[in-house]
Amino acid sequence: MGTDQKDLYPDVTASGGLGPAMKEAAELRGCDIGLSPWDVDAISVETARGVVSVDPVADERLFRMRVHIPGFTWQLGSTDDLGLLAEAVAAWREGVPLEELAARFTFMELDEFARALDSGEPTSSQWSDLLSSDSHRGQWNLLRRLHADDVLRNMFPTVSHGAVRLRVDPLDGTSRQVLVHELDEERHEVMRVGVPGATWTEVPTGDLIACLRAALNRE
Repeated sequence: MGTDQKDLYPDVTASGGLGPAMKEAAELRGCDIGLSPWDVDAISVETARGVVSVDPVADERLFRMRVHIPGFTWQLGSTDDLGLLAEAVAAWREGVPLEELAARFTFMELDEFARALDSGEPTSSQWSDLLSSDSHRGQWNLLRRLHADDVLRNMFPTVSHGAVRLRVDPLDGTSRQVLVHELDEERHEVMRVGVPGATWTEVPTGDLIACLRAALNRE
């Protein structure tokens, strides 16, 4: 930490880093935040509802709490109280329901996606967001075609560089996934991500759904 942050975070500095400071705060509050021994400054905790991270703000005393799933990061809130933060991380990790979290930790900002993640339904929320976002208007036709299939609509969708990515598990960035790019109404390109030697393969529109189903169902 720089000089300014040392002034803002004397408790963190005295403990030897944010990790040790959070562990001490958690112990004082009687909770477990699941930090590993090597977590000193970078705080990252794996949970069933994504990876939770904590980092201090540079220009004021404030700890930001975020949740990450592959390709996305959401702000869960921020507070200057390290002990309260440790309790919130522990509660999130333990799977405390969002309504209870909101009541106990007023600093937390639990939006629609956080609620979908908590209920185990981030995929449907993500489809809804993409299909209503003007920034992805260019992919709407393709997204609608994919969403209309009763298998593909259960895959987690993202848009990257004009292509639609479908992933089997929204919380696992290494799970089976494919990229789909629309060339025109009659042709698409498909790539299986993470497969050795993977390249774009042109697929006629009439064969697209069957091709994607087969790719995502392979072990």
